[in-house]
Amino acid sequence: MAAAPYKVRFICTDNAARSIIAECLLNQLGEGRFKAHSAGTFPREFVHPLALELLSRGGYDTSKLRPKSWDEFATPDAPRLDFVFTVCDDAASEVCPVWSGQPMTTHWGLPDPATVIGSEARRAFAFAVTLEALTERVAALVDLPIESLDRAELKARLKRIAVRHR
Repeated sequence: MAAAPYKVRFICTDNAARSIIAECLLNQLGEGRFKAHSAGTFPREFVHPLALELLSRGGYDTSKLRPKSWDEFATPDAPRLDFVFTVCDDAASEVCPVWSGQPMTTHWGLPDPATVIGSEARRAFAFAVTLEALTERVAALVDLPIESLDRAELKARLKRIAVRHR
């Protein structure tokens, strides 16, 4: 495992909500120990407005958030990664590119709040639930004593984070 900052990639098919939220959270909550990016297999043209609104209301900087293709990060000169988290079931079942650095991979799947149909309040609630789940997971990641864990124990703890924070 490389020394901090740990380089993290969050993957989701659309890269418009869950992975973007996770990227934003880790970059702020990680306080320089982590550098997060997100990407998607088929990224949307824009970040979902409800994701941006929720993050902005929480005091997070959303100015640099944008959907990105994972191809952008699969080049030979791409930075070495320490962790790759899939946050949607579709992305977890796809064949991922070969990531530089042999990163540890874990699935932190969550329902897509962008697919919720109904009133504005119902849709906003779905995004709030997603933000809460990802905040808990990211906080648990930030609290891990990564430097003192061997690879097998770290992998086990990363999986437990997803199970414990549903």
